[in-house]
Amino acid sequence: MTHFLFDGPETADITILLAHGAGGPMDSASMAATAKALAAAGFRVARFEFHYMAARRYGHRKPPPRAETVNPEYVKALADLRAKGVTGPLVIGGKSMGGRVASMIADEMFSKGEVSGLLCLGYPFHPPGKPEQLRTKHLADLKTPTLIFQGTRDEFGTREEVATYGLSDAIEVIWLEDGDHDLKPRKSVSGFSAADHLKSLAEAVKAWTGRIVG
Repeated sequence: MTHFLFDGPETADITILLAHGAGGPMDSASMAATAKALAAAGFRVARFEFHYMAARRYGHRKPPPRAETVNPEYVKALADLRAKGVTGPLVIGGKSMGGRVASMIADEMFSKGEVSGLLCLGYPFHPPGKPEQLRTKHLADLKTPTLIFQGTRDEFGTREEVATYGLSDAIEVIWLEDGDHDLKPRKSVSGFSAADHLKSLAEAVKAWTGRIVG
């Protein structure tokens, strides 16, 4: 059974399932802060780890696997979450690699009525410094309602680059001013704090889920 970290009210109308990025665990500072911001907006948030990351807690230092190889783990986490009694609309997603993995199973789960949407936090459109190595092919025909938050300083995909990708009409991208890959801005430069961006993120997710769930 998948181990989850929960935030937010058990009586929430919508649950958001989030996976971590390639290098940080489910309880990293950015994941925890995002989960708490979404919980404060009324969502039930569940976080989980892929096996390689969970193994690190026991001293087994495994490198991140190819994202597509952990697709079955995400599908199992979704099923385990339902087995725990979580009902109602469910949004899947995650930070960086976690969001990418969710995006690769989203349409199958959406077509089955298992999920209502996809939420990506800093999508890794390409490796830093390698804009030619795109990870966008499956995003051109994505049918699942999708919301991507991207910082304007994110080395995994700039506003100018993303504008050329021809993404599906089901995808909405929200740019957070001066945000890095963790969506954190430099307050002295942007005038925004990390808390400001998280509040904006939670409010935008609330409005978006209101549209897609109805």
